[in-house]
Amino acid sequence: MPAELSFSAGDVAQVRFAVSPMWEIGTGFKLVNSGSTHAVHRPWVEQVRPRVVAAGLDRGWLAELIPPSGYVPDFLNPAPDGPAPALAEELAGILATSGARVRRDLDRLQQEQGLRGPRLRALYAAPEAGLARLAEEIETYWELAVAPFWARIRAVLDADVFHRARLAAEHGTGYLLNDLHPEVSWDDRALRLARRRRMLSRPTAGAGLLLIPSAFTGPEPLTRVRPPEPPQLAYPARGTGALWDSPPAGSTDALAAVLGRSRTRLLAELGAPASTTELSRRTGLSPAAVSQCLTALRAAGMVSAHRAGRSVLYARTAVADAVLATVGP
Repeated sequence: MPAELSFSAGDVAQVRFAVSPMWEIGTGFKLVNSGSTHAVHRPWVEQVRPRVVAAGLDRGWLAELIPPSGYVPDFLNPAPDGPAPALAEELAGILATSGARVRRDLDRLQQEQGLRGPRLRALYAAPEAGLARLAEEIETYWELAVAPFWARIRAVLDADVFHRARLAAEHGTGYLLNDLHPEVSWDDRALRLARRRRMLSRPTAGAGLLLIPSAFTGPEPLTRVRPPEPPQLAYPARGTGALWDSPPAGSTDALAAVLGRSRTRLLAELGAPASTTELSRRTGLSPAAVSQCLTALRAAGMVSAHRAGRSVLYARTAVADAVLATVGP
């Protein structure tokens, strides 16, 4: 029997969307740390996994909290207050989790996954101190694995929300819910989730529904229920299949006439985030020349910078992608 969540008129009125950095962190980390390949996300995983391993995150707090499959502690995904919270806001929600709530989630994790590791034992014994250490590791993972790509990921998630909001405006909330995923259906004031093992009820799930598009959830939707917050339903975002596609290759002579050959060459090399040292090695430009060009490109909004340990990774922005696509064939 599928799990069902009943809806009153008030619940329907509280259905809303949110883009959540923590949902991308949790589901993305599961992909990176699983050791398996993923057809869509392989280009990203191959770039990110060596950095995660080098930083020791494959054997840290997240590795103990996020198993390859199954339950992930609910406190990692506090309900977003707005449509697009910053990571700092979600970390504040995690840090505010009560010790009792942390222990309940860890009890369930142990029941479903087995013995706890040393970090989770420490978190169970002293939740406040453990959450502070966890938040530091989440920030490190974000800078290494997500922040350099966030503009690209966010564009896909925002486009999904725009598309589905238009569906709701044109056809109603019922049509929107039926269109989310083949395993999600709406009928007669109830939402049915085909593969959810635990039953849902309004007294134990909270009011309304929070819909969260995600790039890394995989083929099946994920749920998170933590009353009195609204239940969360994370579903695969439209357009994820083309997330790591590069702009079409073509002559950049016209762009070089405007930006200069060195800056144009660097933009072309930044299909994947890279450090100044890497870019110098690839292009033959001196580190000083690379740094000067990147500073100018960043000021123009074409490049973003993200600290990764002792180095800084530079990434091409959506503005630069659009420009390069324009000068393609």
